Amino acid sequence: MIQQKFAFPEFARPLFSDVVAMAWTDPRAPMPRLIGDEVLAVEQVSAARAREFGAGRAAAHAAMELLGHVPRPVLQGEDRAPVWPLGLKGSITHTDRDCLAVVTDAPEIVALGLDLEPMSPLEPSLWPVICTSSEMDWLAGLGPSQRGHFAKLIFCAKEAVYKAQYQVSRTMLDFQALELSFDLSAGQFSARFRVDAPGFKAGTLIPGRFAILSNSVFAAVELHAETI
Repeated sequence: MIQQKFAFPEFARPLFSDVVAMAWTDPRAPMPRLIGDEVLAVEQVSAARAREFGAGRAAAHAAMELLGHVPRPVLQGEDRAPVWPLGLKGSITHTDRDCLAVVTDAPEIVALGLDLEPMSPLEPSLWPVICTSSEMDWLAGLGPSQRGHFAKLIFCAKEAVYKAQYQVSRTMLDFQALELSFDLSAGQFSARFRVDAPGFKAGTLIPGRFAILSNSVFAAVELHAETI
């Protein structure tokens, strides 16, 4: 069942433009009804993974309805990435308690990227893996109690960018392939490619937005045709 979660639509929805629909579901809820060949993705997975997959698809179907479309299957590719129906672009993200999906049919948008993470500090041992030297310098300029939380923000923002760019490049990039800069007061960030990837040259800038709500952090990317 699709439920209304007040805080997430209020805070996360403005991260995208008006041509993008967003829906929320609860991955702890009973398994929702899947459409068509979506059922193939849950035939040999755990019950928890099946509920997570089902929640993501239910959120995607609800977002399609908000755009005025009859819900269609969102299949799973061999790389486990969602395969969106012709004419639609989207992104799905999960935590243990929440699932969000965004979908658009706007022709000027090439891909969407959305990530949701618990706003718990990222372990310091992971900072050099996730962060470039410039990003590490930025963290060093923050208060000691802030650094782990903003390292998690860097992780979340890079995940959103990777989801969007993957729909174009079909290339798995490591965390060092992007370098981020943030405007904390505006809730915005910019991701610069440090390497070439199919569809993207080194130096390409991808804009994004973020929001921090209670124990969650959201990052969002709309990839427009003129960007690539």
